[in-house]
Amino acid sequence: MEAPTRDHDLVLFGATGFVGELIAEYLAHHAPPDLRVGLAGRSRVKLEAVRSRLPVAAHDWAIIEADTERPDSLEAMATGTRVLFTTVGPYAKYGLSVVEACARAGTHYGDLTGEVSFVREAIDRWDALARTTGARIVHACGYDSVPSDLGVLLLHQAAQADGAGGLTEVQLVARAKGGFSGGTIESMRGQLDGIRTNPVLRSLAGDPYSLSPGRAAEPATRQPPDLGWVGRSDDGAWAAPFIMASANTRIVRRSNALQGWVYGRSLRYGEVMGMGRGPVGAVTAGATALGLRLFGTALALPSTRKLLDRVLPSPGAGPSEAARRSGWFHSQVTASTESGQRYRAIAAGPGDPGYAATAVMAGETALSLALDGDRLPPATGSLTPATALGNILVERLREAGHTYEVTSLT
Repeated sequence: MEAPTRDHDLVLFGATGFVGELIAEYLAHHAPPDLRVGLAGRSRVKLEAVRSRLPVAAHDWAIIEADTERPDSLEAMATGTRVLFTTVGPYAKYGLSVVEACARAGTHYGDLTGEVSFVREAIDRWDALARTTGARIVHACGYDSVPSDLGVLLLHQAAQADGAGGLTEVQLVARAKGGFSGGTIESMRGQLDGIRTNPVLRSLAGDPYSLSPGRAAEPATRQPPDLGWVGRSDDGAWAAPFIMASANTRIVRRSNALQGWVYGRSLRYGEVMGMGRGPVGAVTAGATALGLRLFGTALALPSTRKLLDRVLPSPGAGPSEAARRSGWFHSQVTASTESGQRYRAIAAGPGDPGYAATAVMAGETALSLALDGDRLPPATGSLTPATALGNILVERLREAGHTYEVTSLT
């Protein structure tokens, strides 16, 4: 760990939220005793209540009052810590000022966003400044989009080690048991509203290279559709659209471009949700695709949104501990290469992916930024999990009980 020059090594902003408290609990169990951690949010009373529920190791953690509507409080928070991890969303509404504060202060930053428009705006506004100050701005550090980003990174490394050439056709098949958080639903509402009313955001949502660091330099390779797809996946099972594909695929393509397209300029990357085999799998895939389409339409329209709001989880709400523990995720990523060789990566772990597993991914991201500075890739600015943390995060997640492995299929 770097020599301390600030009051805190790591601050968790949004610690009073449902997912924020889960991350705080994870850090309380896994942070080294000498790591100077702070819990931040708008209400000191609520922060103290969260701290009191955490393991005893966290009972002397600092309490920091900060509010996205008070830039001075964000500046004080960012300049007072080496690493800031935020769960305060929707990020398009609350996140840009936090990114700005970290970019100006040279403070490493992590979040859980799956909002493509937010990431694009954060890049456009603060990437250059963050590179100047040495800040690592790392988006999408939960189930959005760590398994996808690290899985493709490992496939590339395996192909590179074998001299198999660049990756060409790559498909992730996601299987999981779990639910969506209220915060995720709120982010989806915001994105759908923006797409419906703003032509620029609508165009951005339809561009598979919307997070590229240099759009004009991207290849003309046609990418798989994010939604509307029903068919058989690479493993022969039936598959339906994966609701997180539109965010995850763009993070992976940004990782490729940030590294000079080392994965391959002919990379075609798509994600689907595995639905099983046989007639049951086919029916399930079709029903899931239809359900997603109807859900998106209902969520986008104010008249039907009111009905959904009665049954969907609200921001700050979440499942019971038993439900979180019973969940799991399994992402299988299959790749073909320019030489014809094929590889398969598995990224998997226990716990509801949006809650328990995400708390592990976020916690290990934050700890890596705080503790592993000398071992991390030297890149700064607006990054992705693969380009900011790479194999160091893979190692940490393996030690935390997640699976990240690659096998050759030929």
